[in-house]
Amino acid sequence: MALNPSPFVASMELSQFSIQDLVKKIKQEMFSNPDIYSFVSPSAYDTAWVAMIPDPHQPDRPMFAECLDWVLNRQRKEGFWGEFDGHGLPTIDSLPATLASMVALKQWNVGVENIDRGLAFIRANAEKLLEEKYNPCPRWFAIVFPAMVELARSVGIEMIFRDRLEAMVAEIFDQRQQILNTEEMENKYHYPPLISYLEALPSWYDISHEEIVKHLSGEGSIFRSPSATARAFMATGKKECLAYLQSLLQRCPTGVLSVYPMDEELVKLSMVNQLQRLGLAQHFVDEIDQILSVVHRNYMNREGETRQVNFIPAQLYKDSLAFRLLRMHGHSVSPWSFCWFLHHDDIMDHIQNNCQCLSSVLLNVYRATDLMFPGEYELEEARSFSRNLLEKSISLRHQDDNLVVFPNFQRMIEREMSLPWIARLDHLDHRHWIEVNEINTLWMGKASFYRLSCLHEDDLMQLAMANYNFRQSIYNKESVEITRWSKDSGLSKMGFGRENTTYCYFASAAASSSQLLYDSEVRLVVAKGAILITVADDFFDMQGSMDELETLTEAVRRWDGHGLTGHTEVIFKALDNLVNDIAAKYLHQQGRGCDIAKILRDLWYETFSSWLMEAKWSKSGYIPSIEEYLRTGMISIAAHTLVLQASCFLNPSIPIHKLRPSQYEPVTKLLMVTTRLLNDIQSYQGTMVVTKGLPYSPSPILLGGKGLCPKKEQVDGKTNFVLLHRNENPEADIEDSISYVKGILDEKKKELIQHVLSDDLSDLPNSSKHIHLSCLKVFQMFFNSKNEFDFRTSELLQDIKQAIYTPLEFQKAKPSIKPLPLPFERKNQTVNAILGPSFKNQTIKRFTAYAVPVPMPRVGYGKIFMPLKFKTCFI
Repeated sequence: MALNPSPFVASMELSQFSIQDLVKKIKQEMFSNPDIYSFVSPSAYDTAWVAMIPDPHQPDRPMFAECLDWVLNRQRKEGFWGEFDGHGLPTIDSLPATLASMVALKQWNVGVENIDRGLAFIRANAEKLLEEKYNPCPRWFAIVFPAMVELARSVGIEMIFRDRLEAMVAEIFDQRQQILNTEEMENKYHYPPLISYLEALPSWYDISHEEIVKHLSGEGSIFRSPSATARAFMATGKKECLAYLQSLLQRCPTGVLSVYPMDEELVKLSMVNQLQRLGLAQHFVDEIDQILSVVHRNYMNREGETRQVNFIPAQLYKDSLAFRLLRMHGHSVSPWSFCWFLHHDDIMDHIQNNCQCLSSVLLNVYRATDLMFPGEYELEEARSFSRNLLEKSISLRHQDDNLVVFPNFQRMIEREMSLPWIARLDHLDHRHWIEVNEINTLWMGKASFYRLSCLHEDDLMQLAMANYNFRQSIYNKESVEITRWSKDSGLSKMGFGRENTTYCYFASAAASSSQLLYDSEVRLVVAKGAILITVADDFFDMQGSMDELETLTEAVRRWDGHGLTGHTEVIFKALDNLVNDIAAKYLHQQGRGCDIAKILRDLWYETFSSWLMEAKWSKSGYIPSIEEYLRTGMISIAAHTLVLQASCFLNPSIPIHKLRPSQYEPVTKLLMVTTRLLNDIQSYQGTMVVTKGLPYSPSPILLGGKGLCPKKEQVDGKTNFVLLHRNENPEADIEDSISYVKGILDEKKKELIQHVLSDDLSDLPNSSKHIHLSCLKVFQMFFNSKNEFDFRTSELLQDIKQAIYTPLEFQKAKPSIKPLPLPFERKNQTVNAILGPSFKNQTIKRFTAYAVPVPMPRVGYGKIFMPLKFKTCFI
């Protein structure tokens, strides 16, 4: 008789099926011959400018009427054009976008209701928006906003600012005046250059027809800006400009982009980046590999290409993103693929002088340097350069275009620099990214954020949340199982040492979510092993007599627990049950001839022997040499014990012979060394006060405010790499010794990362190598700035709650803008601009339309498809 599944199991099965259905749907819609431009968010500002262009044959009609339709139909119900931020508020770029859209409607004498709504929005909310951003306002806004106010007034839109708002606007006009008086038309010290704001330059600004033509690119654009190119065409009538605009509308019929043409490779890279940071990469392995393989091949073919200084920010962003993604996925890629800027003093100056508006680019450069291999000094230079400028951007927050308009970006920078990637666990990183995703953006464009969007916002966010919550439900269930196992085995009731059952499982689960399947055995194997190691290590350090320790170690050698009693019996029984359970499951998984019980027993005996050796040193007062200590200490930390037996349950599994000490791969030895050094650097309690020249003693010492206060290793009577170095170098103080050990640790971490991310340095499967990296990240998390494994902190407890217990709830904040003073609600329908015989063109000042032979634009237009927004991160 078949048993019905429990409600919990049934619910989990349903959740997994819904996740699989969503993955299938997204693969079909996003990766089956996708239109890359459909992922890019249209710009209301630029679309409005293209809508203003009159048809040379019929000047009373727009040349691109589809853009006018777009403006009519893309006004928000709150009355503005543009985007919401992550808090549900209109962004500051909604002001110039709304003004430009109203001008386009007014020029063609359509959308009276839309204009009224736009005016109502500005009157109700401009002061609030400017009050938060204007002091001083971003450079781009100081150039564009006054121009749009002047343009609106020139077409008869009543723009009256009263009281405090009037003073704010006047100050912005003064700021524009200063910019126009001091900056050149094209100046490497300002990005983007003034010429890219051609449409926003006032009539009194001296710019000739010839100078405009001189700045046209080969494709007919002004710095790839549709709005500036629209103005250039209206001023010059150049066919090249028209061809560019026609190409733009043909490629992007559902709204003009803020930059065209787009770098399609950059869009694909950002898609991969987004999937990874949302924790969804495991569902799209083949799709990601295909994209990155093509990108890698293209990068290899483009080596040595020159770069245009005016597009340096976009290129540097793309190159640093590509480097990080390619290296993380095992592709061989040189640091010079993005560190090329270090060879150009003019580019370095350009970035330094524009760091306020390039902070997102600099952050991406900084993140790329996380994956540093030994000897890559250019990455060290790039890391120092980007970090210094990011710190400067934070200190100049009121002047930073990104940090002013995108305040949460500051917290992202601070988090990235204070808590490095190597110390962050995947599961929590995914949660953070899902929670802040709606506020992510690229660097600033001319008059709006430069965003990437996606047609599938609901599906992707639903998948990301379902994936996270489903994992969390598994972790919650497994944490209960682990707690029960620890209690049943007696390990949680020893009465001494650290009871870190929850810590051990949290670290195992949260660090490996990117690599492991939902039903992976690895999490439980690692967590049980970590709990056992913690208890046994404490027994050897503080509880057991020398006779008990020798008896227990001998029992592990013989693998025979007869005669053991008390704590030694509990520890051995738990170990025996764990090893037998692992061996049995491995045999069931791999089949006959795959009994690994003997190898696992030898692995654990090696670990117990190292604990016994350290106990003998401690109890006898023997001080080993640094080399002797490290040979034992890298085993006693037991990181390899955890990852090697866990690697048996990966796919593909680790070769059995790699579990033997004589066959350890270099990446395993590097893990053993780095985790030992991390532990030793932070294995102190309280604050260390040192008097230079005092000799080291392994026993606890108190010197009444002088010398060494008691630390954990000293209180336990244990040796420590830091203290041994100080003992061998009596002229050094403790900070010198810590610095020395950190230097070794940094180099060993680089070596480990290189062995994990390179295909030709290890015979281990990639899955096993990445478990090594995850283990290093766990140790780095626990010992990043203090010893959080031994001393509980509120921050770590909060992380545990978020990883295992607190559900992820993502919900956009409701817009908190003032209601419009209009009695009616706009109907949800598409409006077409019908331009009849009675239509009268409202001529805009300073615009001269040249009569050039062009094909007539189509006048009949149907409903325009409007994609949903999904802000894919460039950060």
